[in-house]
Amino acid sequence: MHDVVIVGAGPVGLFLACELGLAGCSVVVLEREPEPGSPWRAEPLGMRGLFATSLQAFHRRGMLHPLKTASGVQDEPGVDLDADGPPPIRGGVGHFAGMVLDPADVDLAALPYRLPSPAPDFMASNLAAIESVLSERAAKLGVEIRRGVTVSGITQDDEGVLVRAGEDEYAARWGVGCDGGRSVVRRLAGFEFAGTEPRFTGYTMLVTLADAERLRPGINLTPTGMYIRMPTEGHIGVLDFDGGAFDRSRQPTRDHLQTVLRRVSGTDVTLSEVHLASSFTDRAMQTTTYRQGRVLLAGDAAHVHSPLGGQGLNTGLGDALNLGWKLAATVHGHGPNGLLDTYTRERHPVGAQVLDWTRAQAMAMLPDPHGQALQGVIRDLLGTRDGTTYVFGRLSGSSIRHDLGDEQPLVGHNAPDFRLTDGTCVGDLMQDGRGVVLDFSTDHRLREAATGRQSRLRYAAGAAKNDLGLGAVLVRPDGIVAWAADRDFGAEEFERAADRWFGPAGT
Repeated sequence: MHDVVIVGAGPVGLFLACELGLAGCSVVVLEREPEPGSPWRAEPLGMRGLFATSLQAFHRRGMLHPLKTASGVQDEPGVDLDADGPPPIRGGVGHFAGMVLDPADVDLAALPYRLPSPAPDFMASNLAAIESVLSERAAKLGVEIRRGVTVSGITQDDEGVLVRAGEDEYAARWGVGCDGGRSVVRRLAGFEFAGTEPRFTGYTMLVTLADAERLRPGINLTPTGMYIRMPTEGHIGVLDFDGGAFDRSRQPTRDHLQTVLRRVSGTDVTLSEVHLASSFTDRAMQTTTYRQGRVLLAGDAAHVHSPLGGQGLNTGLGDALNLGWKLAATVHGHGPNGLLDTYTRERHPVGAQVLDWTRAQAMAMLPDPHGQALQGVIRDLLGTRDGTTYVFGRLSGSSIRHDLGDEQPLVGHNAPDFRLTDGTCVGDLMQDGRGVVLDFSTDHRLREAATGRQSRLRYAAGAAKNDLGLGAVLVRPDGIVAWAADRDFGAEEFERAADRWFGPAGT
Protein backbone atom coordinates (compact mmCIF):
# COMPACT_ATOMS: atom_id res chain seq x y z
CA MET A 1 0.00 0.00 0.00
CA HIS A 2 1.55 3.26 -1.16
CA ASP A 3 0.43 6.64 0.05
CA VAL A 4 -0.13 7.87 -3.52
CA VAL A 5 -0.23 6.27 -6.97
CA ILE A 6 0.32 8.69 -9.84
CA VAL A 7 -0.60 7.75 -13.40
CA GLY A 8 1.62 9.54 -15.91
CA ALA A 9 5.38 10.25 -15.81
CA GLY A 10 5.36 13.49 -17.76
CA PRO A 11 6.58 16.75 -16.17
CA VAL A 12 3.37 17.22 -14.15
CA GLY A 13 3.29 13.71 -12.72
CA LEU A 14 7.01 13.75 -11.95
CA PHE A 15 6.91 17.20 -10.33
CA LEU A 16 4.02 16.05 -8.15
CA ALA A 17 5.92 12.88 -7.27
CA CYS A 18 8.92 14.97 -6.22
CA GLU A 19 6.75 17.18 -4.02
CA LEU A 20 5.20 14.15 -2.31
CA GLY A 21 8.54 12.39 -1.97
CA LEU A 22 10.08 15.51 -0.47
CA ALA A 23 7.29 15.49 2.13
CA GLY A 24 8.04 11.86 3.07
CA CYS A 25 5.17 10.13 1.24
CA SER A 26 5.56 6.73 -0.42
CA VAL A 27 4.80 7.18 -4.12
CA VAL A 28 4.60 4.96 -7.20
CA VAL A 29 4.33 6.46 -10.69
CA LEU A 30 2.84 4.37 -13.52
CA GLU A 31 3.78 5.31 -17.08
CA ARG A 32 2.38 3.74 -20.26
CA GLU A 33 5.48 4.38 -22.41
CA PRO A 34 8.17 1.72 -21.89
CA GLU A 35 11.09 4.13 -22.30
CA PRO A 36 11.52 7.80 -21.33
CA GLY A 37 13.18 8.82 -24.62
CA SER A 38 11.12 9.82 -27.66
CA PRO A 39 11.65 12.16 -30.64
CA TRP A 40 8.48 13.97 -29.57
CA ARG A 41 10.03 14.86 -26.23
CA ALA A 42 13.51 15.81 -27.38
CA GLU A 43 14.55 18.96 -29.22
CA PRO A 44 13.13 20.33 -31.51
CA LEU A 45 9.65 18.75 -31.39
CA GLY A 46 9.63 18.59 -27.61
CA MET A 47 10.56 22.23 -27.11
CA ARG A 48 8.39 24.09 -24.59
CA GLY A 49 8.46 27.50 -22.94
CA LEU A 50 8.74 27.78 -19.18
CA PHE A 51 7.50 31.05 -17.70
CA ALA A 52 8.38 32.85 -14.47
CA THR A 53 6.25 30.98 -11.92
CA SER A 54 7.39 27.58 -13.22
CA LEU A 55 11.05 28.61 -13.20
CA GLN A 56 10.66 30.00 -9.69
CA ALA A 57 9.23 26.64 -8.62
CA PHE A 58 12.33 24.84 -9.94
CA HIS A 59 14.51 27.44 -8.21
CA ARG A 60 12.70 26.96 -4.91
CA ARG A 61 13.35 23.22 -5.02
CA GLY A 62 17.01 23.54 -5.99
CA MET A 63 16.44 22.28 -9.54
CA LEU A 64 16.88 25.42 -11.63
CA HIS A 65 20.60 24.97 -12.26
CA PRO A 66 20.23 21.26 -13.18
CA LEU A 67 17.36 22.21 -15.49
CA LYS A 68 19.45 24.87 -17.21
CA THR A 69 22.31 22.40 -17.63
CA ALA A 70 20.04 19.70 -19.07
CA SER A 71 18.44 22.26 -21.40
CA GLY A 72 21.77 23.64 -22.63
CA VAL A 73 21.07 27.08 -21.15
CA GLN A 74 23.98 29.08 -19.75
CA ASP A 75 23.65 30.95 -16.45
CA GLU A 76 23.20 34.65 -17.11
CA PRO A 77 26.23 36.79 -16.24
CA GLY A 78 25.80 40.01 -14.36
CA VAL A 79 22.36 39.43 -12.81
CA ASP A 80 22.22 41.93 -9.95
CA LEU A 81 20.19 40.28 -7.20
CA ASP A 82 20.76 43.26 -4.90
CA ALA A 83 19.43 45.87 -7.32
CA ASP A 84 16.90 48.40 -6.10
CA GLY A 85 13.57 48.54 -7.88
CA PRO A 86 11.97 45.95 -10.17
CA PRO A 87 14.52 44.11 -12.36
CA PRO A 88 14.34 44.12 -16.17
CA ILE A 89 12.60 41.32 -18.06
CA ARG A 90 14.93 38.38 -18.62
CA GLY A 91 14.28 35.77 -21.27
CA GLY A 92 11.39 37.31 -23.20
CA VAL A 93 7.66 37.94 -22.97
CA GLY A 94 5.93 35.71 -25.52
CA HIS A 95 3.11 36.35 -27.93
CA PHE A 96 -0.65 36.67 -28.17
CA ALA A 97 -2.31 35.11 -31.23
CA GLY A 98 1.01 35.18 -33.07
CA MET A 99 1.66 38.84 -32.27
CA VAL A 100 5.07 38.92 -30.56
CA LEU A 101 5.56 41.35 -27.67
CA ASP A 102 8.58 43.50 -26.95
CA PRO A 103 9.97 43.07 -23.39
CA ALA A 104 11.03 46.73 -23.42
CA ASP A 105 7.35 47.71 -23.52
CA VAL A 106 6.54 46.09 -20.15
CA ASP A 107 5.85 48.74 -17.51
CA LEU A 108 7.94 47.47 -14.60
CA ALA A 109 6.51 50.14 -12.30
CA ALA A 110 3.11 48.46 -12.69
CA LEU A 111 4.49 45.23 -11.16
CA PRO A 112 4.70 46.16 -7.46
CA TYR A 113 5.75 42.71 -6.21
CA ARG A 114 8.54 42.15 -8.71
CA LEU A 115 11.90 41.64 -6.97
CA PRO A 116 15.24 40.36 -8.33
CA SER A 117 15.42 36.56 -8.58
CA PRO A 118 17.81 33.92 -9.93
CA ALA A 119 14.89 32.64 -12.01
CA PRO A 120 14.43 34.33 -15.41
CA ASP A 121 11.04 35.30 -16.81
CA PHE A 122 11.22 32.80 -19.66
CA MET A 123 13.36 29.86 -20.68
CA ALA A 124 13.07 27.39 -23.54
CA SER A 125 13.57 23.75 -22.64
CA ASN A 126 12.41 20.40 -23.93
CA LEU A 127 10.29 17.73 -22.32
CA ALA A 128 13.14 15.21 -22.27
CA ALA A 129 15.37 17.59 -20.30
CA ILE A 130 12.61 18.52 -17.86
CA GLU A 131 11.68 14.89 -17.29
CA SER A 132 15.28 13.76 -16.84
CA VAL A 133 15.86 16.35 -14.09
CA LEU A 134 12.60 15.46 -12.34
CA SER A 135 13.13 11.69 -12.71
CA GLU A 136 16.57 11.93 -11.14
CA ARG A 137 15.22 14.00 -8.25
CA ALA A 138 12.26 11.65 -7.77
CA ALA A 139 14.56 8.61 -7.60
CA LYS A 140 16.69 10.31 -4.93
CA LEU A 141 13.51 10.91 -2.92
CA GLY A 142 12.54 7.24 -3.04
CA VAL A 143 9.80 7.54 -5.66
CA GLU A 144 9.20 4.34 -7.62
CA ILE A 145 8.65 4.83 -11.37
CA ARG A 146 7.26 1.87 -13.32
CA ARG A 147 7.25 2.14 -17.11
CA GLY A 148 5.41 0.09 -19.70
CA VAL A 149 2.32 0.00 -17.46
CA THR A 150 -1.07 0.53 -19.13
CA VAL A 151 -3.85 1.32 -16.68
CA SER A 152 -7.11 -0.51 -17.38
CA GLY A 153 -9.22 0.03 -14.26
CA ILE A 154 -9.66 2.13 -11.13
CA THR A 155 -11.83 1.50 -8.10
CA GLN A 156 -11.98 3.38 -4.83
CA ASP A 157 -13.58 3.25 -1.41
CA ASP A 158 -13.31 5.26 1.81
CA GLU A 159 -9.87 3.82 2.55
CA GLY A 160 -8.06 4.13 -0.77
CA VAL A 161 -7.84 3.39 -4.49
CA LEU A 162 -6.94 0.31 -6.48
CA VAL A 163 -5.40 0.81 -9.92
CA ARG A 164 -5.39 -2.17 -12.28
CA ALA A 165 -2.95 -2.65 -15.14
CA GLY A 166 -3.42 -5.99 -16.85
CA GLU A 167 -2.96 -8.64 -14.16
CA ASP A 168 -1.21 -6.25 -11.79
CA GLU A 169 -2.84 -4.15 -9.10
CA TYR A 170 -1.51 -1.06 -7.31
CA ALA A 171 -3.10 -0.08 -4.01
CA ALA A 172 -2.74 3.39 -2.52
CA ARG A 173 -4.52 5.73 -0.17
CA TRP A 174 -4.86 8.31 -2.95
CA GLY A 175 -4.66 8.31 -6.74
CA VAL A 176 -3.77 11.16 -9.11
CA GLY A 177 -4.24 11.22 -12.87
CA CYS A 178 -1.47 13.14 -14.65
CA ASP A 179 -1.90 11.15 -17.84
CA GLY A 180 -2.57 13.89 -20.37
CA GLY A 181 -5.41 15.16 -22.51
CA ARG A 182 -6.75 11.69 -23.30
CA SER A 183 -6.61 10.72 -19.64
CA VAL A 184 -7.63 7.16 -18.81
CA VAL A 185 -7.92 8.11 -15.14
CA ARG A 186 -10.38 10.90 -15.94
CA ARG A 187 -12.60 8.50 -17.90
CA LEU A 188 -12.40 5.58 -15.49
CA ALA A 189 -13.06 7.73 -12.42
CA GLY A 190 -16.12 9.36 -14.03
CA PHE A 191 -15.07 13.02 -14.11
CA GLU A 192 -17.37 15.35 -16.04
CA PHE A 193 -15.50 17.01 -18.93
CA ALA A 194 -17.11 20.07 -20.52
CA GLY A 195 -16.10 22.86 -22.88
CA THR A 196 -16.04 24.00 -26.49
CA GLU A 197 -15.34 22.29 -29.80
CA PRO A 198 -12.44 23.25 -32.09
CA ARG A 199 -12.20 25.88 -34.80
CA PHE A 200 -8.89 24.75 -36.25
CA THR A 201 -6.59 21.80 -36.77
CA GLY A 202 -2.96 22.41 -35.98
CA TYR A 203 0.03 20.48 -37.26
CA THR A 204 3.57 20.24 -36.04
CA MET A 205 6.09 18.55 -38.29
CA LEU A 206 9.74 17.85 -38.92
CA VAL A 207 10.23 17.81 -42.69
CA THR A 208 12.70 18.29 -45.48
CA LEU A 209 11.77 21.32 -47.60
CA ALA A 210 12.81 21.51 -51.23
CA ASP A 211 12.55 25.29 -51.13
CA ALA A 212 12.66 26.52 -47.53
CA GLU A 213 13.32 30.08 -48.65
CA ARG A 214 9.66 30.36 -49.71
CA LEU A 215 8.61 30.39 -46.05
CA ARG A 216 9.33 33.43 -43.89
CA PRO A 217 11.04 32.65 -40.55
CA GLY A 218 9.13 33.05 -37.27
CA ILE A 219 5.41 33.43 -36.63
CA ASN A 220 3.38 34.40 -39.70
CA LEU A 221 -0.31 35.30 -39.60
CA THR A 222 -1.93 34.93 -43.01
CA PRO A 223 -5.42 35.45 -44.49
CA THR A 224 -6.04 31.71 -44.13
CA GLY A 225 -4.40 30.86 -40.79
CA MET A 226 -0.91 30.87 -39.33
CA TYR A 227 2.36 29.10 -39.94
CA ILE A 228 5.57 29.09 -37.94
CA ARG A 229 8.98 28.37 -39.35
CA MET A 230 11.07 27.44 -36.35
CA PRO A 231 14.83 28.11 -36.05
CA THR A 232 15.55 24.38 -36.38
CA GLU A 233 15.71 23.43 -40.05
CA GLY A 234 12.51 21.74 -41.21
CA HIS A 235 10.53 22.30 -38.01
CA ILE A 236 7.19 23.77 -39.09
CA GLY A 237 3.90 24.53 -37.33
CA VAL A 238 0.61 25.25 -39.13
CA LEU A 239 -2.90 26.27 -38.04
CA ASP A 240 -5.67 25.46 -40.53
CA PHE A 241 -9.11 26.87 -39.69
CA ASP A 242 -11.09 23.85 -40.88
CA GLY A 243 -13.37 23.58 -37.83
CA GLY A 244 -11.23 20.75 -36.49
CA ALA A 245 -12.35 18.56 -39.41
CA PHE A 246 -9.17 16.54 -39.83
CA ASP A 247 -9.56 12.98 -38.54
CA ARG A 248 -6.92 12.87 -35.83
CA SER A 249 -7.08 9.09 -35.62
CA ARG A 250 -5.17 9.14 -38.92
CA GLN A 251 -1.54 10.05 -39.38
CA PRO A 252 -1.27 13.16 -41.62
CA THR A 253 0.30 12.25 -44.97
CA ARG A 254 2.92 14.23 -46.90
CA ASP A 255 0.35 15.24 -49.53
CA HIS A 256 -2.11 16.45 -46.91
CA LEU A 257 0.52 18.43 -45.01
CA GLN A 258 1.82 20.00 -48.20
CA THR A 259 -1.68 20.98 -49.31
CA VAL A 260 -2.44 22.60 -45.94
CA LEU A 261 0.92 24.38 -45.73
CA ARG A 262 0.56 25.74 -49.27
CA ARG A 263 -2.93 27.03 -48.58
CA VAL A 264 -2.05 28.67 -45.28
CA SER A 265 1.30 30.13 -46.37
CA GLY A 266 0.10 31.26 -49.80
CA THR A 267 3.17 29.68 -51.42
CA ASP A 268 3.82 26.61 -53.56
CA VAL A 269 6.40 25.26 -51.11
CA THR A 270 7.27 21.59 -51.55
CA LEU A 271 7.74 18.99 -48.82
CA SER A 272 10.33 16.52 -50.06
CA GLU A 273 10.03 14.26 -47.03
CA VAL A 274 8.10 14.08 -43.76
CA HIS A 275 10.11 12.68 -40.86
CA LEU A 276 7.61 13.22 -38.02
CA ALA A 277 4.20 14.87 -37.91
CA SER A 278 1.21 15.12 -35.58
CA SER A 279 -2.00 17.10 -35.31
CA PHE A 280 -3.87 18.94 -32.55
CA THR A 281 -6.90 21.21 -32.20
CA ASP A 282 -8.10 24.13 -30.11
CA ARG A 283 -10.74 22.00 -28.38
CA ALA A 284 -11.03 23.59 -24.91
CA MET A 285 -12.34 21.30 -22.17
CA GLN A 286 -12.11 21.19 -18.38
CA THR A 287 -13.34 18.86 -15.67
CA THR A 288 -15.97 20.42 -13.40
CA THR A 289 -13.94 19.37 -10.34
CA TYR A 290 -10.36 18.21 -9.88
CA ARG A 291 -11.30 15.67 -7.23
CA GLN A 292 -13.65 12.69 -7.10
CA GLY A 293 -13.32 11.05 -3.67
CA ARG A 294 -9.76 9.78 -3.41
CA VAL A 295 -8.92 10.37 -7.08
CA LEU A 296 -7.55 13.72 -8.24
CA LEU A 297 -6.45 15.14 -11.59
CA ALA A 298 -3.66 17.55 -12.56
CA GLY A 299 -2.37 19.03 -15.79
CA ASP A 300 -3.88 18.11 -19.15
CA ALA A 301 -5.91 15.36 -17.50
CA ALA A 302 -7.96 18.17 -15.91
CA HIS A 303 -7.92 20.71 -18.75
CA VAL A 304 -7.12 20.64 -22.46
CA HIS A 305 -6.79 23.53 -24.89
CA SER A 306 -4.72 24.67 -27.84
CA PRO A 307 -1.00 25.30 -27.29
CA LEU A 308 -1.38 28.98 -28.25
CA GLY A 309 0.67 31.05 -25.83
CA GLY A 310 2.43 28.02 -24.31
CA GLN A 311 0.28 27.85 -21.18
CA GLY A 312 -0.39 24.11 -20.89
CA LEU A 313 2.82 22.88 -19.29
CA ASN A 314 3.07 25.88 -16.97
CA THR A 315 -0.53 25.48 -15.80
CA GLY A 316 0.04 21.78 -15.15
CA LEU A 317 3.17 22.44 -13.10
CA GLY A 318 1.14 24.97 -11.11
CA ASP A 319 -1.44 22.28 -10.43
CA ALA A 320 1.23 19.87 -9.18
CA LEU A 321 2.82 22.51 -6.96
CA ASN A 322 -0.54 23.44 -5.43
CA LEU A 323 -1.65 19.85 -4.90
CA GLY A 324 1.59 18.32 -3.64
CA TRP A 325 1.89 19.86 -0.19
CA LYS A 326 -1.85 19.68 0.45
CA LEU A 327 -2.05 16.00 -0.41
CA ALA A 328 1.07 15.28 1.67
CA ALA A 329 -0.41 17.09 4.69
CA THR A 330 -3.60 15.05 4.28
CA VAL A 331 -1.64 11.80 4.04
CA HIS A 332 0.30 12.61 7.22
CA GLY A 333 -2.85 13.66 9.08
CA HIS A 334 -1.85 17.20 10.02
CA GLY A 335 -3.67 19.00 7.23
CA PRO A 336 -6.52 21.22 8.49
CA ASN A 337 -10.07 20.15 7.62
CA GLY A 338 -10.95 21.00 4.05
CA LEU A 339 -7.35 21.68 2.99
CA LEU A 340 -7.52 19.28 0.04
CA ASP A 341 -10.75 20.87 -1.17
CA THR A 342 -8.89 24.15 -1.70
CA TYR A 343 -7.01 22.48 -4.58
CA THR A 344 -10.03 22.58 -6.89
CA ARG A 345 -11.16 25.90 -5.45
CA GLU A 346 -7.84 27.57 -6.25
CA ARG A 347 -6.72 25.83 -9.44
CA HIS A 348 -10.02 25.40 -11.32
CA PRO A 349 -10.40 29.18 -11.91
CA VAL A 350 -6.81 29.32 -13.16
CA GLY A 351 -7.50 26.53 -15.65
CA ALA A 352 -10.70 28.23 -16.77
CA GLN A 353 -8.79 31.47 -17.41
CA VAL A 354 -6.24 29.62 -19.53
CA LEU A 355 -9.01 28.05 -21.62
CA ASP A 356 -10.50 31.49 -22.24
CA TRP A 357 -7.04 32.87 -23.03
CA THR A 358 -6.57 30.30 -25.80
CA ARG A 359 -10.15 30.74 -27.06
CA ALA A 360 -9.58 34.49 -27.38
CA GLN A 361 -6.41 33.90 -29.41
CA ALA A 362 -8.20 31.50 -31.74
CA MET A 363 -10.91 34.09 -32.38
CA ALA A 364 -8.32 36.79 -33.09
CA MET A 365 -6.71 34.50 -35.69
CA LEU A 366 -9.87 33.65 -37.62
CA PRO A 367 -9.08 34.03 -41.33
CA ASP A 368 -12.10 36.20 -42.13
CA PRO A 369 -12.89 39.94 -41.94
CA HIS A 370 -14.15 39.60 -38.36
CA GLY A 371 -10.95 37.96 -37.15
CA GLN A 372 -8.77 40.39 -39.06
CA ALA A 373 -10.66 43.36 -37.59
CA LEU A 374 -10.24 41.95 -34.09
CA GLN A 375 -6.58 41.32 -34.81
CA GLY A 376 -6.09 44.97 -35.73
CA VAL A 377 -7.66 46.19 -32.50
CA ILE A 378 -5.56 43.81 -30.41
CA ARG A 379 -2.39 44.73 -32.25
CA ASP A 380 -3.04 48.39 -31.38
CA LEU A 381 -3.61 47.48 -27.73
CA LEU A 382 -0.45 45.37 -27.63
CA GLY A 383 1.43 48.35 -28.97
CA THR A 384 0.80 50.16 -25.69
CA ARG A 385 2.70 49.69 -22.42
CA ASP A 386 -0.50 48.82 -20.60
CA GLY A 387 -1.39 46.17 -23.18
CA THR A 388 2.04 44.56 -23.18
CA THR A 389 2.19 44.62 -19.38
CA TYR A 390 -1.22 42.96 -19.14
CA VAL A 391 -0.21 40.12 -21.47
CA PHE A 392 3.11 39.71 -19.64
CA GLY A 393 1.24 39.35 -16.36
CA ARG A 394 -1.00 36.67 -17.80
CA LEU A 395 1.77 34.69 -19.49
CA SER A 396 4.29 34.91 -16.66
CA GLY A 397 1.71 34.04 -14.01
CA SER A 398 2.50 37.18 -12.02
CA SER A 399 -1.11 38.36 -12.32
CA ILE A 400 -2.54 35.14 -10.86
CA ARG A 401 -4.04 35.72 -7.44
CA HIS A 402 -5.83 32.94 -5.57
CA ASP A 403 -8.79 34.14 -3.54
CA LEU A 404 -7.79 33.24 0.01
CA GLY A 405 -10.36 35.50 1.65
CA ASP A 406 -7.85 38.15 2.69
CA GLU A 407 -7.95 41.70 1.35
CA GLN A 408 -4.23 42.29 1.90
CA PRO A 409 -3.05 42.83 -1.72
CA LEU A 410 -0.10 40.41 -1.65
CA VAL A 411 -2.04 37.49 -0.18
CA GLY A 412 -2.85 34.90 -2.85
CA HIS A 413 0.01 35.98 -5.12
CA ASN A 414 3.19 34.05 -5.81
CA ALA A 415 5.71 35.27 -3.22
CA PRO A 416 8.34 37.78 -4.32
CA ASP A 417 11.90 36.53 -3.82
CA PHE A 418 12.49 38.53 -0.63
CA ARG A 419 16.19 38.68 0.17
CA LEU A 420 17.46 39.10 3.70
CA THR A 421 20.47 41.28 4.38
CA ASP A 422 22.63 38.18 4.87
CA GLY A 423 21.91 37.22 1.23
CA THR A 424 19.39 34.45 2.01
CA CYS A 425 16.33 34.58 -0.23
CA VAL A 426 12.92 32.92 -0.19
CA GLY A 427 14.06 30.42 -2.81
CA ASP A 428 16.92 29.27 -0.55
CA LEU A 429 14.56 28.77 2.39
CA MET A 430 11.99 26.66 0.50
CA GLN A 431 14.17 23.86 -0.84
CA ASP A 432 13.07 21.36 1.80
CA GLY A 433 9.41 21.79 0.87
CA ARG A 434 8.27 23.50 4.06
CA GLY A 435 6.38 26.76 4.29
CA VAL A 436 8.30 29.85 5.35
CA VAL A 437 7.53 32.65 7.76
CA LEU A 438 9.60 35.77 7.21
CA ASP A 439 9.78 37.98 10.29
CA PHE A 440 11.12 41.43 9.38
CA SER A 441 10.37 42.92 12.82
CA THR A 442 13.30 44.20 14.87
CA ASP A 443 12.07 42.36 17.98
CA HIS A 444 11.51 39.06 16.13
CA ARG A 445 8.02 38.91 17.55
CA LEU A 446 6.98 35.74 15.65
CA ARG A 447 9.78 33.54 16.92
CA GLU A 448 7.76 32.04 19.77
CA ALA A 449 4.54 31.74 17.74
CA ALA A 450 6.37 29.84 14.99
CA THR A 451 7.62 27.26 17.51
CA GLY A 452 5.70 23.99 17.36
CA ARG A 453 5.37 23.90 13.58
CA GLN A 454 9.02 23.31 12.68
CA SER A 455 8.18 20.19 10.67
CA ARG A 456 5.90 22.28 8.42
CA LEU A 457 7.20 25.84 8.74
CA ARG A 458 10.65 27.35 8.56
CA TYR A 459 11.20 30.54 10.57
CA ALA A 460 13.53 33.22 9.22
CA ALA A 461 14.08 36.59 10.90
CA GLY A 462 15.96 39.68 9.88
CA ALA A 463 15.76 42.79 7.79
CA ALA A 464 15.16 42.46 4.06
CA LYS A 465 16.86 44.43 1.31
CA ASN A 466 13.35 45.34 0.14
CA ASP A 467 10.49 44.28 2.42
CA LEU A 468 7.86 46.11 0.30
CA GLY A 469 6.79 47.95 3.45
CA LEU A 470 5.77 44.72 5.22
CA GLY A 471 6.50 43.51 8.73
CA ALA A 472 6.04 39.77 8.16
CA VAL A 473 5.02 37.29 5.45
CA LEU A 474 3.78 33.69 5.60
CA VAL A 475 4.53 31.68 2.46
CA ARG A 476 2.94 28.30 1.77
CA PRO A 477 5.07 25.43 0.40
CA ASP A 478 3.76 26.15 -3.10
CA GLY A 479 5.11 29.69 -2.94
CA ILE A 480 1.74 31.38 -2.47
CA VAL A 481 1.57 34.14 0.16
CA ALA A 482 -0.92 32.97 2.81
CA TRP A 483 -0.63 36.00 5.10
CA ALA A 484 1.15 39.34 5.07
CA ALA A 485 1.10 42.19 7.57
CA ASP A 486 2.38 45.73 7.80
CA ARG A 487 5.01 46.64 10.36
CA ASP A 488 2.48 47.13 13.16
CA PHE A 489 1.26 43.55 13.52
CA GLY A 490 0.50 41.14 16.31
CA ALA A 491 1.54 37.50 16.64
CA GLU A 492 -2.09 36.40 17.02
CA GLU A 493 -2.75 37.41 13.38
CA PHE A 494 0.01 35.08 12.25
CA GLU A 495 -1.21 32.24 14.45
CA ARG A 496 -4.69 32.38 12.92
CA ALA A 497 -3.25 32.17 9.41
CA ALA A 498 -0.81 29.39 10.37
CA ASP A 499 -3.62 27.37 11.99
CA ARG A 500 -5.71 27.72 8.85
CA TRP A 501 -3.06 26.42 6.44
CA PHE A 502 -0.73 24.30 8.57
CA GLY A 503 -2.86 23.16 11.48
CA PRO A 504 -2.46 23.99 15.18
CA ALA A 505 1.00 24.06 16.71
CA GLY A 506 2.15 20.70 18.01
CA THR A 507 0.00 18.58 15.65
